[in-house]
Amino acid sequence: MVVYIDGKYVDSTEAKVSVFDHGLLYGDGIFEGIRIYGGNVFRLEEHLERLEMSAKAIMLAMPLSRAELSAAVCETCRRNKLNDGYIRLVITRGAGDLGLAPWLCEKPTIFIIASKISLYPQEYYDNGLSIVTVPTRRIAPDALPPTVKSLNYLNNILAKIEARQAGALEAIMLNSQGYVAECTADNVFIVQKGEIVTPAASAGALKGITRSTIFDIAREIGVPMREADLTRYDVWCADECFLTGTGAEVIPVVKLDGRVIGNGKPGGITQRVLASFRKRVQAEGTRI
Repeated sequence: MVVYIDGKYVDSTEAKVSVFDHGLLYGDGIFEGIRIYGGNVFRLEEHLERLEMSAKAIMLAMPLSRAELSAAVCETCRRNKLNDGYIRLVITRGAGDLGLAPWLCEKPTIFIIASKISLYPQEYYDNGLSIVTVPTRRIAPDALPPTVKSLNYLNNILAKIEARQAGALEAIMLNSQGYVAECTADNVFIVQKGEIVTPAASAGALKGITRSTIFDIAREIGVPMREADLTRYDVWCADECFLTGTGAEVIPVVKLDGRVIGNGKPGGITQRVLASFRKRVQAEGTRI
């Protein structure tokens, strides 16, 4: 595998960062997870825009322009002969000393990995997921804005461990007020009386790229959609539920905390959303 790192394309065995890199020492950095379908990098411009916004929010100087980053992402895919898969674009504060001070980091570190991705098994797209609510709460937006896609993922990792301990593949995380924020790696949506509802970023939800695509799809298929505060009760009593994410795409949920959602099968609106999404990924994107 070929990895892009700081302007060079090297074999993955030679792709190394310093032990003094603040991305490693403190999680001081940002990233994007991006999909490529049939040689098209899905919504690359939107991913790069969000990366720039994350950088601005944490006062990290971008080492490359958007055009340069786009070219590097596409070239990394080409060198790996990757037409379908997953791209991880990471920018850290760079190497510094053992203190927190980011101004002592001389320059950011940037690397791009383009490889295959393991999705949920097809049976879960056909039959739906059974998920749980976990004790670990989402970090409050006034502590760390969820709109910043940073390298600080321990909160989500702890929730993922708790999900596995409960025998589930994914879990809902609540915010400090007890409202649904998001899952460990996915955004949450419910369908109630023909309307799609999802938590807002102010509740702790990431402004996911796939999430934003669902807004476009809802308009396309004529289904009303809005953001609102959701409780576990709202999910338990929903007609349908589905999750979205770069890796998960659109996946139905048929049970939460042992309560069957709807009729216990993937719902009609969920299936329409998934079908529309899969059409879009083949048509939208940046050709490598």
